[in-house]
Amino acid sequence: MYRKIDDFLIDWKHESESTLNVFKNITNEVLHNKPHENIRSIAILIWHIIITLNEMLNKAGLAVTGPEEYSKPPATISEIITEYENSSKSVVEEVKKRWNDTSLLEEVNMYGDTWTKGTVLSILIKHQSHHRGQLSTLMRLFNLKVPGIYGPAKEEWAAWNMPTRE
Repeated sequence: MYRKIDDFLIDWKHESESTLNVFKNITNEVLHNKPHENIRSIAILIWHIIITLNEMLNKAGLAVTGPEEYSKPPATISEIITEYENSSKSVVEEVKKRWNDTSLLEEVNMYGDTWTKGTVLSILIKHQSHHRGQLSTLMRLFNLKVPGIYGPAKEEWAAWNMPTRE
């Protein structure tokens, strides 16, 4: 749970940049492929990450801009990246404009439960990280490069002439 807006903004900067780095390694050729009938396509998984930014925060009282909750993803990764960049920027603007450290302790009804606004921000980041992990697994299945997020990825170790773990 966040107790200070500045702490969230610092984390959001890293998390949103990491998410963009992952998105930028995705190609249009694999965007709509599904490796299995019970797995979302990369496009749908990314779109879910983007849609949740405004869906979750708007439920908590902000006016974050972004695609409609049940909309379909654009056809290209560049269009999707633009939507993420716009929504992510709106997250920062709305949090700075409408919330302060004191308001992070206020409670809101979220999905049939009661969360503090600081918890909403924490879960937003965890939600994005969770799906980014799923996305990196799909990227490996489609032979795409996966960038390091919280440490070096396999390719980064290799570029440094360091052994990678099996």
